[in-house]
Amino acid sequence: MTTTKTADVEGTLEQIYALAGAGADIVRCTCNDQAAAEGLAQIVPRSPVPIVADIHFHVEMALAALEAGVQGLRLNPGNLRKPEEIKLVAAEARDRGVPIRIGVNAGSLHPSIYERFGGATPEALVESARVELAYFEEVGFSDVKISVKASSVATMIAAYRLASETFDHPLHLGVTEAGPLPGGLLKGTAGIATLLAEGIGDTLRYSLTADPVEEARAGRQLLEALGLRERKGLDLIACPSCGRAEVDVIKVATEAQAALSELNLPIQVAVMGCVVNGPGEARHADLGIAAGKKRGHLFIQGQIVRVVPEDEMVAALVEEAKKIAAEGVAARLAARDVSAEAEAAADRALLLDDRGGDANHDTERIEKIRLRTQH
Repeated sequence: MTTTKTADVEGTLEQIYALAGAGADIVRCTCNDQAAAEGLAQIVPRSPVPIVADIHFHVEMALAALEAGVQGLRLNPGNLRKPEEIKLVAAEARDRGVPIRIGVNAGSLHPSIYERFGGATPEALVESARVELAYFEEVGFSDVKISVKASSVATMIAAYRLASETFDHPLHLGVTEAGPLPGGLLKGTAGIATLLAEGIGDTLRYSLTADPVEEARAGRQLLEALGLRERKGLDLIACPSCGRAEVDVIKVATEAQAALSELNLPIQVAVMGCVVNGPGEARHADLGIAAGKKRGHLFIQGQIVRVVPEDEMVAALVEEAKKIAAEGVAARLAARDVSAEAEAAADRALLLDDRGGDANHDTERIEKIRLRTQH
């Protein structure tokens, strides 16, 4: 959702383009006064994505937004409460072929529903949506999406589970008022990811106290992580580091993230701190590097292709990423340094030797340890 004043056409369009670039497929803009409605009329035809108008208290603004040509409305049942006004908007949307999201929010439930259910319970949220839907049905309108958001993750999850059992309409997911980063991101992910993993949800929004581009980016990355959206950019994986690491993994991973992100390639890259296990643990990555004794083992899908000095690890990743993009993985594997694997094996052996040998095979060392523990 945009954070600009909708009447500021150029500023709002700039933000919409930034959101679309970060992965947003739909953008919502507030329509809270006549100036905002007039702004929407100029924004809609120039927007790269569909625009949904956010309506709160005034039926006139819903009608004005429809007149401006928006591709969708969001109505909060707790704010726009008069049945005749709700039905009027639904009828106008029906005639124009414009869908409406019934946007229930735990913080703004209709007082009668709040009192009847003893609070903003999952059942109360779903009931609010059901009542609104009944008004729509009276005028023959069914092009509806539903959200039942709450700031409590547990309440939100329970409400959406109940909604999925109650309604045969698409559901829009979100933990409302999740707050600033990083806590807001964690709360949003906890709720949204849980439901998506259960097959619940059709659209989503992270509600963060942050630049809205962060919301769009988080949504895109979550969908990519769950395999629900094709990866369009870098996916950098890295070990969490430990006492086995031969380099500052955090530093190398941060530098690699910055350098590779500029390439904007749909590639998975691994940064591993140990050559003993790294290439095997990250063999699924398109490209990766693991640290050894002042050297890095560059690998493609688990196969060592080159050994480079430690201070050239990030540069080697960037260079190889560009070549993979230009030539493909198969071609780069075919062009690998045939002596690299043997060189890497020698590095691994040296590292193991420095640590006292491979305990799984050093029977003499195991026997010494066993004797020490007995005494």
